[in-house]
Amino acid sequence: MSISTQTHTSGACRAITPADGADFDAMGVCRAIYCGGAGDISIDDIGGETVVFVGVVAGSILPVQTSIVNATGTTATNLVALY
Repeated sequence: MSISTQTHTSGACRAITPADGADFDAMGVCRAIYCGGAGDISIDDIGGETVVFVGVVAGSILPVQTSIVNATGTTATNLVALY
């Protein structure tokens, strides 16, 4: 997968249901994740590496490109994919 370097607002938003190793939406790779409820967020990055962001603050936007948010290791809630 290639990395998007465009900087503009998102054109679509989708709620994320974390699931280990599974794409959270058919739209593909998102450009960022909104975190509505504080906690940790475990993702598989576009290179296939699992990364856990610890202590993500409620109301913040995590600028990562991914299509996978893992249930294991994710304690944050109300996650939204920004495309």
